[in-house]
Formats: sequence, structure tokens, C-alpha cells
Amino acid sequence: MTHTGFTLWLTGMSGAGKSTISDKIIERLRTAGAKVELLDGDIVRTNLSQGLGFSREDRDTNIRRIGFVSELLSRNGVIVVVAAISPYRETREEVKAKIGNFVEVFVNCPVEVLAARDVKGLYKKALAGEVGNFTGISDPYEPPLHPDVEVRTDRETVDESLDRIWAELRRRGFISQ
Repeated sequence: MTHTGFTLWLTGMSGAGKSTISDKIIERLRTAGAKVELLDGDIVRTNLSQGLGFSREDRDTNIRRIGFVSELLSRNGVIVVVAAISPYRETREEVKAKIGNFVEVFVNCPVEVLAARDVKGLYKKALAGEVGNFTGISDPYEPPLHPDVEVRTDRETVDESLDRIWAELRRRGFISQ
């Protein structure tokens, strides 16, 4: 497979399926011979953004750091897959403008379904007011107004979502297969 460096940015609320989809797409890209790296929001927080809290400023700083690393890698021919809640539209747009080769995927799933899926019970606690700064409940999540791809994980399978993302990457010429 021939490819150019780009960033595939999956945004959505906690539990929507960002990590599941990103793992599958990375597997597919690597099988095709691509150079690809994953920047998962949770992993970045424990390493690159250790010490940041969940204020808007700290969340924006975290997303800007992910964006900076994504831009460095993608301009050097690496495909970067980002799986991060990235709740604020303005910060996502800022990162998108800096990276250039950027595909925004909105991993969409209603709160009711997310709460029903939540094995840790975090949504239940957040809805009861027991967890503060919970994105989409006590903190905002601003969905993309015009994502490049929107997948509905409450309505489609992981493979259907993956196929829709793959088709967009091909359409843009980022991948050849």
C-alpha cells in the first residue's frame, strides 16, 4: 500500500467506541504495510500530559499536545490515529488547521446507550452528580458541525464504521487500497 502521512482524529464521548474503532483501523493499516502510530487520549494523559486536570484549559492543553505530536509524525509520512474525547470544537479546529492532512471522525452514540454500555458505572455516577467534570454530563461535549465521517456506534457494526472511514481515506487519496 502507498500512503501519505495524515492524522485520523476520532472524537466522541467516553465509551462511544473510539478505541475499538482505532484498534481495528490500525490493524488494517499495518496489515497493508503502513507506518502508523496510535495516540490514545488516556495513554497520552498518563505520559505526555501527566499532571493535567480536567479544566477546560487543561483539556485544551492536552489536545494541543496530541495535535503537535500528530503534526510532527504525519508530516514525516506516518499515519497517526488519534482516539481522544477532545470535547471542544474550537480546539479541534485549531489542531486541524495546523496539521493539514486531517480527517475528523465523529464517533457518535447517544448518552442513554453509553450509560447502558458503561461497565464501570461512571455515567450512572455522573448522572447522579457523584462525578464532576464528566464530559457530556457535567462538562460540555461539542460535537463536530461538519465531520469528515460520522459513525453511529449505536446503529452500525465496528466493521461498517471501519469501512466508511476507509472509503473516506481512499476518496481523499491518503491510502491506495
